[in-house]
Amino acid sequence: MLKNRGYLSSVKIDQKIEIDFNSYPFDIAAVQSIGNIEFHPQVTFLVGENGSGKSTVLEAVALALGFSVEGGTQNFSLRTTEASTSELYRVLRLNRGVPYPKDSYFLRAESFYNVATYMDEVGYLDGYQGSLHTRSHGEAFMAVLLHKLTGKGLYLFDEPESALSPSRQMAALCAIHKLVKKQSQFIIATHSPILLAYPHAKILQFDKSGISEVFYEETDHYAVTQDFLNNHKRRIEQLLSDEDD
Repeated sequence: MLKNRGYLSSVKIDQKIEIDFNSYPFDIAAVQSIGNIEFHPQVTFLVGENGSGKSTVLEAVALALGFSVEGGTQNFSLRTTEASTSELYRVLRLNRGVPYPKDSYFLRAESFYNVATYMDEVGYLDGYQGSLHTRSHGEAFMAVLLHKLTGKGLYLFDEPESALSPSRQMAALCAIHKLVKKQSQFIIATHSPILLAYPHAKILQFDKSGISEVFYEETDHYAVTQDFLNNHKRRIEQLLSDEDD
């Protein structure tokens, strides 16, 4: 396990820089309350509804660390889309631990296909055990977790569950744990109640009130999933009857 404060211990907005908090993304409540986010030395989860700012903050942290906006390792710069990035990363100040990580990766679900294509084009497939395009999206994600990541690393994941079945999410949880035991640190934006169950992780809730630390059982992901599974017939009846109205 990590014996220090983690490879990335905290992040904050530089108060010396003039910022228009009425402009995007600084008008998002969570961004305005970044303050001094302290990360768990092993696993930190960012959770919240769509539009709450969790992926925006994770992207900004990744860019401030030197990753490509589309993800991958820090060894190449890739931008195959015209999607705009926010200016948040320019005003972030990172507090890094000691020593620096020996490995790093930014896995972004929405642009992972572009990263896989780039890997094929340049023939840089070391660690992936062959072309990622010969596998399903979920299998390619798992190839990164099981083969590409080597430990003693800082890993940023944005919604990794999007291509994974529930059973594969549990397999991913095991892979994450093995890498944590190899002195790795994860920061993960997710909607998955399965991934969120990782023990002793820090969960940061992003909502209209800002950012707050919560327990697993306090997340909407846990409460909504538990309620639906325990009362699925009634909930389906309610949902579909509302649609009929």
